[in-house]
Amino acid sequence: MKNVYSTGEVATICKVSQQTVIRCFDSGKLQGFRVPGSRFRRIPRESLIKFMKENDIPLDLLESGRRKVLVVDDDPEIVELLVDVLDRDGRFEVRTASSGYDAGVLTQEFRPDLMILDYMLPDVNGNVVCKTIRQNDAFSHMKIIIVSGVINQEEIDQLLKMGADAFMKKPFSIDALVNRISELLVL
Repeated sequence: MKNVYSTGEVATICKVSQQTVIRCFDSGKLQGFRVPGSRFRRIPRESLIKFMKENDIPLDLLESGRRKVLVVDDDPEIVELLVDVLDRDGRFEVRTASSGYDAGVLTQEFRPDLMILDYMLPDVNGNVVCKTIRQNDAFSHMKIIIVSGVINQEEIDQLLKMGADAFMKKPFSIDALVNRISELLVL
């Protein structure tokens, strides 16, 4: 278990920008110390926990150390495959949804770091889910990978404009998907 964190690590854990952490540190809201002879700030675990509790920031990422991934797809075989691969990887806590509505509810409850989002859902297209998420500042940290088997380049460009971070065409290589997740989450 880690006892001292950098401002970048605290930003990831609290799901805020590093600049926000630095401002909280410099204003005294987040207790810590500067590394002697440098400008680097460090935050002890106890100070971080106190800060998170005072600001209603969930402690779950601090406790598990695993990144949260929400898989949104209505194809049970794809969902099962992705859950199996990501669970075995060990770096991820995974939840699933099979509709845009369920994705919205779980996004609020689970607060994922990354969403793997099927473009063609039974109740709504992935672009609507993506746009809705991007309109909420509480989820600005969340990365979104859109997956689809039926889509043209113009639609892909539109999805990326609406806030998707990446697109992968089905069928895709599981290794390529895990590598893309790792790149987006900087693992």
